[in-house]
Amino acid sequence: MRAHVPRSPQPRLLLVMPSHQLVRKGAELGFRIWSMWDPKQLETDFAPRVAEASEELLLLDFADENGLRDAVERTALHHRIDAVLHCGHGDSVLPVAREAWKLGLTPNPPAVYHRLRAYEGGVDDWLPAEIPRVSVETLTVDGTHHIVGITGQRTTGSPHFFVTGYLHPAPLTDDERMAIGAAVEERLTKSGYRSGPAHTQVALLPYGPRIVSCRTHLGDGRIPLLVEIASGFDMEAAVFAGLQGSRPDVPSPSRYAEVGFFALPDGRLETCSGTEDIAVTPWVHGARFPYGIGDRVAPIGDPRSLRAYVVVDGDTPELTRERVAMARSDLVAVVRPTS
Repeated sequence: MRAHVPRSPQPRLLLVMPSHQLVRKGAELGFRIWSMWDPKQLETDFAPRVAEASEELLLLDFADENGLRDAVERTALHHRIDAVLHCGHGDSVLPVAREAWKLGLTPNPPAVYHRLRAYEGGVDDWLPAEIPRVSVETLTVDGTHHIVGITGQRTTGSPHFFVTGYLHPAPLTDDERMAIGAAVEERLTKSGYRSGPAHTQVALLPYGPRIVSCRTHLGDGRIPLLVEIASGFDMEAAVFAGLQGSRPDVPSPSRYAEVGFFALPDGRLETCSGTEDIAVTPWVHGARFPYGIGDRVAPIGDPRSLRAYVVVDGDTPELTRERVAMARSDLVAVVRPTS
């Protein structure tokens, strides 16, 4: 069983559900990447970006488990793939893991993913919404788990506590960071996870941290960008380095970075302005508003609302919050309610 891709000039990877940022970064580092997506799950404006950075973008129905496994095998053999990595979550993870293990193209046995699912055990169902949560980003190399950073949540507050953004690094004491990191490392070790990134949700209960979920992919909501802004550490590049056995060296954060999601009501977009002003603001590191006139807008609380965001930096959490608020006020959108 190969633990890493060979250190050849152009290693070949099959990535399932990768972001366009991850594919682009891998291509820039000299990897040849074949990408695989279910078109029902791939956002329309992202598809051409994934295709542009990939050797090929393969589109198929992930609900067909046998067809998915066949496609993984066929692609791996035809293109002499060195490693297979699932970059998302959902029902397609296990079929891909089983096929990659059968082909000898991953160091992670399929049982790892069964264990991680079993550990969750419905924790999210009984935890009160007001319990604060953080997410922990890790990179595992040769079975050793490296804590990259801990990110806090911004929420609407009572009564629903919908997520409105993420702040990195999370404002925590040293003891809190140590306890959270130890809990995550223990979970990953018990699962048998050997290689790759992981995104772990942790609830901060009065008696200590409690794992809510642990998934083997990079954090979403632009968390890798927050890490890079705050500490200069490129998580996406580190994923590829880790596949070749390099262990991450993560600097301490020197500032804060925050992503704020644009909170809009449910309905259809009638008019919109201000996105150009947001994009050129000095402290803005990225912004996205993927809606056109007439599009249905996802309201806060809907996972799709995370597609519209602004990313800022600042010396304090209070300053990043203020800058996100300024960007939100610059966006002037009229949304017509739908019945």
